[in-house]
Amino acid sequence: MPKHLTLAAAVAAALLAPLSLLAQEAIHYAAATHVFRIDTPAVTYAMGVNAAGELQAIYWGAPLAPADPIPTPAEPRALSGMETPTTITPYEFRAWGGLNFTEPDLKITFPDGNRDLVLHYVSHKIEPAKLTITTKDISRDVFVDLIYTVDPATGVIGRSSVITNKTKSPLTIEQAASATWNLPHGTDYTLSYLSGRWAAEMQLTQQKIADGTTVLESRRGSTGQQNNPWFAISRLAPGSSTPNPDEESGEVWFGALAWSGSWRINVERNQVHDIRVTGGYNPFDFAYPLAPGQNLSTPVFYAGYSGHGMGEASRIFHRFQIANILPQRPTPKPRPVIYNSWEATEMAVDEPGQVALAQKAASIGVERFIMDDGWFGQRSSDHLGLGDWYVNKTKFPNGLKPLIDKVHALNMDFGLWVEPEMVNPNSDLYRAHPDWILNMTGRPRSEGRNQLMLNLARKDVRAYVFGFLDKLLSDNDIAFLKWDYNRQWSEPGWPELGPDSDKQKTVYVEYIRNLYSILAELRAKHPKVEIQSCSSGGGRVDLGILGFTDEVWPSDNTDPFDRLSIQNGFSYAYTPQVMTAWVTDSPNWRPVGVTSTAYRFLVSMQGGLGVGSNLNKWSDADFATAKDLIAAYKTVRQTVQQGSLYRLISPRLPTGEPSDYSATES
Repeated sequence: MPKHLTLAAAVAAALLAPLSLLAQEAIHYAAATHVFRIDTPAVTYAMGVNAAGELQAIYWGAPLAPADPIPTPAEPRALSGMETPTTITPYEFRAWGGLNFTEPDLKITFPDGNRDLVLHYVSHKIEPAKLTITTKDISRDVFVDLIYTVDPATGVIGRSSVITNKTKSPLTIEQAASATWNLPHGTDYTLSYLSGRWAAEMQLTQQKIADGTTVLESRRGSTGQQNNPWFAISRLAPGSSTPNPDEESGEVWFGALAWSGSWRINVERNQVHDIRVTGGYNPFDFAYPLAPGQNLSTPVFYAGYSGHGMGEASRIFHRFQIANILPQRPTPKPRPVIYNSWEATEMAVDEPGQVALAQKAASIGVERFIMDDGWFGQRSSDHLGLGDWYVNKTKFPNGLKPLIDKVHALNMDFGLWVEPEMVNPNSDLYRAHPDWILNMTGRPRSEGRNQLMLNLARKDVRAYVFGFLDKLLSDNDIAFLKWDYNRQWSEPGWPELGPDSDKQKTVYVEYIRNLYSILAELRAKHPKVEIQSCSSGGGRVDLGILGFTDEVWPSDNTDPFDRLSIQNGFSYAYTPQVMTAWVTDSPNWRPVGVTSTAYRFLVSMQGGLGVGSNLNKWSDADFATAKDLIAAYKTVRQTVQQGSLYRLISPRLPTGEPSDYSATES
């Protein structure tokens, strides 16, 4: 091992040693009562092995004193002959088998047609920051490891599962969740979640939880604008008169799934008013065959607790993300002030035009200049060129280096737009490899935004995407990639695998695994490069992608009034450290009235500040205002992005409902 890597590993070990010690001390097992207990200053979480050998939730809430006893799991009880113990017992992780009628965490079909699976405790292992509990089916060699991690500083717990086939025959996983979270018994609970659509993402929705199931999901192959994989469940503080959860009082249980593909979270209240939240892979069109010896890991489902309202819940999760999720963890750099060329030039980019914009951007204090779409292949419209990742010689006769050098001379670093997962049918790449896209043999190939999706699950496609990105970064001094993703899945077939439908359905997992692996490998080889996740706005914002990207684009809607609600909703689930917000021209593509330059800046200063206006049309007064406000922003940037956020005034209507949006894509 190189000496510098050895030294780096030693330094990392020294820094993490106190955290690891705290985490190990936080996890306990009482052999006499078969109870597992996780204690932090913020939360206590407890579960145990009941008399039947199954894992059962006991407690999740405000921290208990070390001496406070936690009882053995209560004996499962039947409400009636039709309401069996299995249905109303708060299990930690329950397979579909026996008398189970609740949402299962795991469902498997065996070659002999059997679909019954009952998991019992086998053993456990406690490590620094980690607890692994091994369970096994009562008769077959199917093992499930339940993995718990804990962050002592925030009390946020991560849960996932690893399903291993140790039988002598193949089996097929039809449904696989990461975890089920059980809340204390009660009736006065409110569910908060983020929903919306293109140009109106991250709208906070709140509703009382009644008997039945609320399903939050994406079946689109990616996270999706329609629902975000985050939830919060709260109950009002005693004596509260507000119709919705308080910002600073009341209990809140919250969580988010770290997955960028199809996902599902079920919020279920049963017949005895107990609430359970189950999340993981979306079982729609899902199947994952396991040969003997193979396993499947699920995404991590993170969750935490606040005893002081939604505001504290957000602040806890923000701190957790900054210290534990982001690529530059635990101390990410504040995001630079950026300029993006899209609204000024769209695809009509060339060296002189970009240099002129860069000079104007530098004059107001911008720190990063980003050239958007149009620099590659024969790209002159969104109908052609996507997938042909070579520099357009007509627009840039001497490559990108002269432009990059001029940007650097202006004391800015350089960023570039890419959309690696897509291809236009009118491209050299598609003509050479029409089999590389997601498709079903003999069926139509539906286009979205005049493009098709590459099947990133394929090894050759993964190699191509990594190869051109690696070359681009190796040949040019690029500090930042705006990684775009502008459509969602259709015809999600993988004909290369043959007609076996179960194997083809693994595409939902393998695609995202390869996406993550490309991002990880790029970051390892080019450690100074930062990346933004952009997906027609907020279509891929989740804790999975945030493990590999430094920021996200919440919405294509940059109207400052609309952005107040979008950014407000975003703040419930995600830290402002990762939220990019642009100042654009007014009225913009959604003409609802003219707003001042100062107002647009103040709205965008709530996260990572960016400018997307056409600077060629600005007045002297605009430049003066921008320069002053950017200078002011830099004095408070670290507090805005990494400080403790308090929502003082809500942009939502007095009824608690989000404002109505009338934006339509042009």
